[in-house]
Amino acid sequence: MTDTGKMTVESNVRPEYDTEIQKIADYVLNYSIDDDSPNSDVAWSTARYCLMDTLGCGLLALRFPECTKHLGPDCDDQITPNGARVPGTSHRLDPIKAAFDIGCMVRWLDYNDTWLAAEWGHPSDNLGGILAVADYISQKNVSQGRAALTMKTVLEAMIMAHEIQGILALDNSFNRVGLDHVFLVKLASTAVVAKLYELPRERMMAAISQAIVDGQALRTYRHAPNAGSRKSWAAGDATSRAVRLVDITKRGEMGIPGALTAPQWGFYDVLFSHTNKDLATKPENERRFTFQRDFGSYVMENILFKISFPAEFHAQTACEAAVILHPRIEDRIDDIEKIVLTTHDSAIRIISKEGALANPADRDHCLQYMVAVPLLTGDLMAENYEDDYHEQHLSIDELRSKMVVEEDTRYSKDYHDPSKRSIANAIQIFFKDGTSTDKVAVEYPIGHKRRREEGLPVLEAKFQANLATRFIDSRCEEIFALCDDQAQLEQTPVNEFMDMFVTN
Repeated sequence: MTDTGKMTVESNVRPEYDTEIQKIADYVLNYSIDDDSPNSDVAWSTARYCLMDTLGCGLLALRFPECTKHLGPDCDDQITPNGARVPGTSHRLDPIKAAFDIGCMVRWLDYNDTWLAAEWGHPSDNLGGILAVADYISQKNVSQGRAALTMKTVLEAMIMAHEIQGILALDNSFNRVGLDHVFLVKLASTAVVAKLYELPRERMMAAISQAIVDGQALRTYRHAPNAGSRKSWAAGDATSRAVRLVDITKRGEMGIPGALTAPQWGFYDVLFSHTNKDLATKPENERRFTFQRDFGSYVMENILFKISFPAEFHAQTACEAAVILHPRIEDRIDDIEKIVLTTHDSAIRIISKEGALANPADRDHCLQYMVAVPLLTGDLMAENYEDDYHEQHLSIDELRSKMVVEEDTRYSKDYHDPSKRSIANAIQIFFKDGTSTDKVAVEYPIGHKRRREEGLPVLEAKFQANLATRFIDSRCEEIFALCDDQAQLEQTPVNEFMDMFVTN
């Protein structure tokens, strides 16, 4: 200390790993879904449905060249012994690139599962890293005369990745500080991929710390006027980066114990407070991640499936209401004066847009566009976002111009209520002659846990339809029969499961 009182040296006592890092590592290493989860059967079965749905979404995305242009080896004619397979293709890739490809496919159409809380996200994005690494390890083990991993290991990793991403999302809003939710994909994938590689506790914590200091994606590409296709491969990039960071750590790279809490240089000070006035005014001990509940299997048990529409989740119930209204107004489109969309605050923040929409990624994050299409046609499909479809149907934009968006504070409150987690929307259409439709409200989408019994048969049908876009009937039947049998699926070696998804 100088006579002015200014510190001239820093303490170089290396700290213990941040408690949050330890908490994640200890959960992944020590939690038993069979022994510790009161609803283990629900967790395992929901994970199976999640696997089916996630793979189906990826297969459907292979119909779109803008997606497939990102897939394949980084170098032409690259050969990777025991390379991880990319479902629905002939690619055999190193697990880092395979993780990107699978993650890119899964997220491309905005059709895989969703978690909504203080932060939003799609926990099945983690399947990119999980499946690529599990397939690579399994093939390598078999080539060396050892046992492959089983699909139960994949399902376990999915449950844990869902839990890490989802529990952190309950109270901690990364979007409020401008960060994209794929940070949580990177974090969760790192933890579970480290487990697949059987890293010990210190090495797992080192890998997690690397994910935290890695620099995080901005949400710029998700919002007007900069929304674009990066949002479709950002999660693939995150889960792939997790595989890379685990690989670096597996080779002996040291960790950064104070990755979150280091004064001035840590995640909390750099990225979680200074850019947020509300957080910046809080005491230092409150500018940290909070955990609403302990890690278990809660998130997988309560995950939201996108079953009916490839649309941003905050619009799912609006699309359903539009489908209900379609037969009532299809002959009166030209008579419409005003369409009132009643929604919740998060939908307004994320997807309420006016003005020109520049690309498919822009359109599938526009509430008004996603309502206009099913009002006009009675359905909403991925193809409806493409440029050529939009150019041929100018009536979509005409209908958008007549829409007024309003918030219902009860909808917003119930969205955040842990006992409800509704995603409510309502539509009422007013005509030039002074008449109107009834106000059609849908508070819980068909993919919500409250509608599981109704939703699962539709999810199975969605999976079967997606399989049929890529495989012959006999292969589709073989895959579905396996995925429909919990015990048989869990016992299946990962490499044999992936064999079923290879194309020539």
